[in-house]
Amino acid sequence: MARGIGQYILVRALMIIPTVLILYTVVFIILRILPGDPITAILGTKNIPPEQLAALRKQLGLDQSLVTQYFDYLYKAAFHLDFGTSMTIRGRPIWEDIKTRFPRTLELTLYGFTISVILGVLTGLIAAKKGGKIDLSMRIYSIIAYTLFIPWFGLMLQLIFGIWLGWLPTSGILDAGVHIKHITGMNTLDALLTGNWTGLKSALRHIILPSLTLGIVLSGAYTRLVRANVAEVLSMDYIRAYRVHGIPEYKVTLYALKNAFVPIVTLMGLQFAILLGGAVLTETTFSWPGMGTYLVHAIESRDYPAIQGTVIFFSFLVGLISLIVDVVYALIDPRIKY
Repeated sequence: MARGIGQYILVRALMIIPTVLILYTVVFIILRILPGDPITAILGTKNIPPEQLAALRKQLGLDQSLVTQYFDYLYKAAFHLDFGTSMTIRGRPIWEDIKTRFPRTLELTLYGFTISVILGVLTGLIAAKKGGKIDLSMRIYSIIAYTLFIPWFGLMLQLIFGIWLGWLPTSGILDAGVHIKHITGMNTLDALLTGNWTGLKSALRHIILPSLTLGIVLSGAYTRLVRANVAEVLSMDYIRAYRVHGIPEYKVTLYALKNAFVPIVTLMGLQFAILLGGAVLTETTFSWPGMGTYLVHAIESRDYPAIQGTVIFFSFLVGLISLIVDVVYALIDPRIKY
């Protein structure tokens, strides 16, 4: 079994390479065939003398052939972890932007993901066990949550809790004048590590609304999936046998949840990977300076290296998370063979 899993992990890890290459190639081609010139997009004007335009193109490497640009960037990214320098802020390494922005996206992802799983699993379990009107109400909740439009829902939370009640801030990551020493780049964790309780309070207040927005919207899918799978497991003969032998109901529920958890883990892995790819709508709505807003800015300014570096970075992360999810399958369901 261990040998089979080891071989499977190796094969799945190697499959990440073609995935990254395909995504990088697609993005590279799309960026080059789009109309317009990146130089004029960055400078915001078309009135550039030809000699100055030629000098800028040479400085940014855009005077080289497409084949040279493709393989040169790929070689530097793969073997030197060099994603190039920004075209909008010349000389600034893309990797520095990723190291600054990614921890903020990871922090928001962890909070939003945790809220979505807790809400989804609880509501799904309640619906599966209670039935009747409670089941109907949970299903209605899942439909409403799943269909909510993130910008609209985020704006409603801002309006209610930020404007009308004045309880929580509506944008940013910290209050003005509050500083946290960066260790991991995640404000709440860094504040805990350094004992900065003022910073921790400020960071938590700022992350509540965006993480609630993400968590509630994503929880709807968990509610439906947990309800369907747990209800199916609870109707099986071995669950009835557990109850006949007097096993406490909470243990029966835990057994049922564990046996229904494989498809739930799949959804968890997919959603976590998507969130890490940049919760663009949420970050834009709450002015959260993470990878989502960074990618939007890079696309607007046609910053080729920034877009390419972000895609390569996240395609690798998504492949890695998918690999981890597959390995978790074997841990929670011994029936799965590799």
